[in-house]
Amino acid sequence: MLSKRIIACLDVRDGQVVKGIQFEGLRHAGDPAELAARYNREGIDEVVILDITATLEKRRTMAATVSAVARQIFIPLTVGGGIRSEDDAAAAVEAGADKVSLNTAALQHPSLITTLADRYGSQAVIVAIDAKRAGDRFAVFSHSGTRETERDAVEWAREATDRGAGEILLTSIDRDGTRQGFHCDMTAAVSVAVSIPVIASGGAGSIDDFVKVFKEGQADAALAASIFHYAESSVRRLKETLRDNDIPVRL
Repeated sequence: MLSKRIIACLDVRDGQVVKGIQFEGLRHAGDPAELAARYNREGIDEVVILDITATLEKRRTMAATVSAVARQIFIPLTVGGGIRSEDDAAAAVEAGADKVSLNTAALQHPSLITTLADRYGSQAVIVAIDAKRAGDRFAVFSHSGTRETERDAVEWAREATDRGAGEILLTSIDRDGTRQGFHCDMTAAVSVAVSIPVIASGGAGSIDDFVKVFKEGQADAALAASIFHYAESSVRRLKETLRDNDIPVRL
């Protein structure tokens, strides 16, 4: 069995890390380069930088922030937010990104997934899906969670896979920032529907939440922000607990 990955997310606005609840009420959480350096020392497996207002404000992800973070770490770095074209993706890669994450742009122009997969390889292309429960389905939202689309999360994940995505970053808007635990039902629904890794995001509040999302949600990786930013749980302790629960991780 492949090792499960623990990923730290840096939600960036105006060059600073912020965190909110259900995509709203943002508060300052630190300097991106300093936090990334700390996570690198503590043994995090990957870092994701999301410029959370880039699409709304029609700005490109700030290359300076990406470069500053890339200089601090020796683990895979994903960059998302405002990547709307092949040129935007190239700028992120040139600044130091190993992977790029597409969200709104992929929904609007699905062919961009294939274009980037052909250029960089599927392993470098992540499709981010922000979703909420809507009855017996999971509705996909665009533009930083502000616009509901007609897409269903499971079907969209399947299409993104077919178009060349290498991973799905699945965020529960309902759980984001609430610390009520990952949305295991939604994660499992997507995980069993696709053949590529699924990263669970939104709701991590305790170590037990990670155990549940790997076992019940069948996630390949789990992403969190607050629990790491505010030093509420060390990465090593988290990984040791996962291993104690027979979940393979890299220590």
